[in-house]
Amino acid sequence: MAESFEKAIIMDASALNRAMTRISHEILEKNKGLDNLVLIGIQRRGVPMTQRIAEYLQKIEGIKPPTGYLDITFYRDDLSMLSSHPIVNGTDIPFDINEKKIILIDDVLFTGRTVRAAIEALFDMGRPAQIQLAIMVDRGHRELPFRPDYVGKNVPTSNTESIHVELMEIDGQDRVALYDEVKNHAEE
Repeated sequence: MAESFEKAIIMDASALNRAMTRISHEILEKNKGLDNLVLIGIQRRGVPMTQRIAEYLQKIEGIKPPTGYLDITFYRDDLSMLSSHPIVNGTDIPFDINEKKIILIDDVLFTGRTVRAAIEALFDMGRPAQIQLAIMVDRGHRELPFRPDYVGKNVPTSNTESIHVELMEIDGQDRVALYDEVKNHAEE
């Protein structure tokens, strides 16, 4: 059994909001506006991030891009290891994704397996023109060849550390924290 201990606060609320604002500007710059662009957040914390980025884009451009959210539970390659009764949060993409430029949004990029599952789920729904990836924290340790287009912060970690993005809508506060996973040797 492992216990988690908070090591450091990587980003406070204002740093998190600055990162989302910057990502919003980078999305506009790279795509030369919002034409044919949609935002899709990966359940769970990608969803409030998507809503916030859509609101920032609306403040800048005067137009709010279409948003949706994606549950990748049944696309995971480790589903059998998670639980006999996985928690499904649901998918809601109320628009056609064919020929759209999709900005896929999630909180932490680690091995790349979540991104793989999300792309597989999207291709089951249609054929987008392009998929770009926006991540709040890239912590390294990739097992699959995915690289984000937009990153809030790069935080190199060890395999015994974890990153927790906490958002007001889910966690009651905005921050990014680094945790150390410590094994309880008494139970070994």
